[in-house]
Amino acid sequence: MPAKPRQIIDLPGPRPWPLLGNLPQLSPTSMHRQVEAWARQYGPLFAMRFARTPVLVIADHALVTGVLRDRPDGFRRPSVTAKVSMEMGGTPGILLAEGASWRDQRRMVMAALAPHAVKAYFPALLATSLRLRERWRQAARTGAAIALADDLKRYSIDIVAGLAFGTGVNTIEHGEHALQRHMEIILAGVARRSMAPFPYWRYLKLPQERQLGTSIAALGVAVDALIADARTRLATDPVRRARPANLLEAMLCAAQEEGSGIGDDAVAGNVATLLLAGEETTSSTLAWLLYLLHGNPAALQQAREEVRRVAPDPQAVTIEQIDALDYLDACAQEALRLKPATPFIPLEALRDSVVGDVAVPQGGLVWCVIRHDSMDDKHVPHGSHFDPARWLVQGAGAINKQVSMPFGAGPRTCPGRYLALLEIKVACAMLLASFEIGSIDTAGGREPQESMGFTMSPVGLRMTLRERVA
Repeated sequence: MPAKPRQIIDLPGPRPWPLLGNLPQLSPTSMHRQVEAWARQYGPLFAMRFARTPVLVIADHALVTGVLRDRPDGFRRPSVTAKVSMEMGGTPGILLAEGASWRDQRRMVMAALAPHAVKAYFPALLATSLRLRERWRQAARTGAAIALADDLKRYSIDIVAGLAFGTGVNTIEHGEHALQRHMEIILAGVARRSMAPFPYWRYLKLPQERQLGTSIAALGVAVDALIADARTRLATDPVRRARPANLLEAMLCAAQEEGSGIGDDAVAGNVATLLLAGEETTSSTLAWLLYLLHGNPAALQQAREEVRRVAPDPQAVTIEQIDALDYLDACAQEALRLKPATPFIPLEALRDSVVGDVAVPQGGLVWCVIRHDSMDDKHVPHGSHFDPARWLVQGAGAINKQVSMPFGAGPRTCPGRYLALLEIKVACAMLLASFEIGSIDTAGGREPQESMGFTMSPVGLRMTLRERVA
């Protein structure tokens, strides 16, 4: 007979506090590192507590993959996150939607973000990268330090706004858009409320909660305006209904099809989701990639040589040239392995399940550690080292690509993966073809802190550049 599954409460793990569990030990901005440290101490399956609720932590990549592949039927995002989002006036976009609603939205969003659809937008993406190059040229000529996160967020949001909504925001030339600040406040609010042991905001309106309310209202107004503009374009140009020019128009057309299952709330939810997610994930990964490249001169030199051989002219680069940058793609994959934008994924069981040899009851919580085996020397030789060449090895000695899951796994793999990698490679190719990197560091010269918000971002990175002399 098979052994009886263990219970979560019987597993080893950090000692919980009375009433609050392990929450006091988890800082919102560094919780991922604490849980990773516990995984090294207690093993690939251990328990922690959120207040009185036991949580199964999974740090084995095969078990994590199994759980992620059991979505949306076996597991979902924690209901507390959805409740917090709905309480904040949100509507369920592709990240939070579940069941049939998720399936309807997934088909729509996957079609809009498929490689062939994204490739049609490439000229606009290239134009955005050239605006960023001009901004960096001005900084290089004056010797000014570039606030890397700020500039890369501008680059990402300009791309997302154009591809998804057909809106030319152009924050690179015109400065930060008011929506950027509102989005940062909202993302911080979701993280703060999701981890709170008690819903204090329902009873005590602190200044940060009033500020959050203001930002939520502003985002709602902006989303409504984007949708109204798209409806007007569709009404005045019937051709656009057959060939929508951007994701928002495609969603509105899909919502009007009989039996689509997509309502106006789902359209609004996905507009907000793309605004919130599209900016953070790509800009964070780009910043980490540039930092890691600069800290590894041999890899930087190889990437530079490939770019200048394959795609030497940023103004005339083609998508075929970008797709041919194999070593640069390997650099991006290695940065995602070491610094995934999402280093953990919390989930809730929709039915009684067994993970490994541990029983997870319906409604039970699991915490999937994405960055554990991918850094372990047993799975990735010299796992803490930045070595892009490992991604180019074929046959014996090739990296097990399933160990690294920066975009998740299974049916709910990130639908924007191709777009994100394309943005990353275009920006890097532009930089390496046009500039020499003088420095990328923090003000104190220390390794940048990993700060967990909506994504895991580096704190305080600055960059100096010199224009390339042909």
